[in-house]
Amino acid sequence: MSISVIINTYNSARHLEKVIDSVKDFDEIIVCDMESTDETVDIARHKGARVITFPKRNHTCCEPARNFAIEHASCDWVFVVDADELVPHALRRYLYRYISGKRPADGLYIPRRNYILDRFRSAKYPDYQMRFFRSNVADWPPYVHSEPTIDGTVSKIPSNKRELALIHIPHSIDVQIRRLDAYTTAEVEKDPDRKISLAGLTLKPLGQFISSYLIKGGFRYGIPGFIAASHDAVYQFYREAKIYESHVKSKIPTEIPEETVAILGEDEEIEATRKERH
Repeated sequence: MSISVIINTYNSARHLEKVIDSVKDFDEIIVCDMESTDETVDIARHKGARVITFPKRNHTCCEPARNFAIEHASCDWVFVVDADELVPHALRRYLYRYISGKRPADGLYIPRRNYILDRFRSAKYPDYQMRFFRSNVADWPPYVHSEPTIDGTVSKIPSNKRELALIHIPHSIDVQIRRLDAYTTAEVEKDPDRKISLAGLTLKPLGQFISSYLIKGGFRYGIPGFIAASHDAVYQFYREAKIYESHVKSKIPTEIPEETVAILGEDEEIEATRKERH
């Protein structure tokens, strides 16, 4: 039994070397790149990964490239690792023991450790991710934050085995803002026909803040917790706003109306006359 690691990338140079180092002892490492413009591909090749390319086109997330990457895996099992995640040695050893056991499930949920800046976000743990499965049983929908459907049995690594959890490298605030813009745009493709109301635009972000800060315990982390809850609320607001924008986009003027042109012309004549008098 063998395991292929798949890492989907787009301008992922910042952490890629550490990520590849954390999976270097697996049988195969495939970096599926979406036409990066930074050093991502050079780093991947330098670290010994096999690089394949998926056309970026207008995609704002890596999910459209998931199935393409899985199809290129040569091993019996596939382990999908994001370009901002680290794999502990204990998890690698566990996965090889798992596939050597009697009748392992076809797909395995893996817990993930998330951070708010420098603080471990224990309230969000175990944040299970379907990332490990037989190479021929998964179908990954091409939408942001989707997970694969598994044609077979599934199981979970026990949540109390924290030493086996993926480690999600925390992003700086400026990176979070850029990702927020890209991901909320991708959310429109995921749910384009949903009705948007003023109540939803108001209450959903507020509800998300309350959930993140109070219900899920963000207040326990001080300022980082407040920042994270506010980010979650802003994400929810722009997600709703962009879906609404997609509904009314055909009504948004793309040219200056003739009456506005006429008014602007009159204003320019008045301004020219005023300057001549002075």
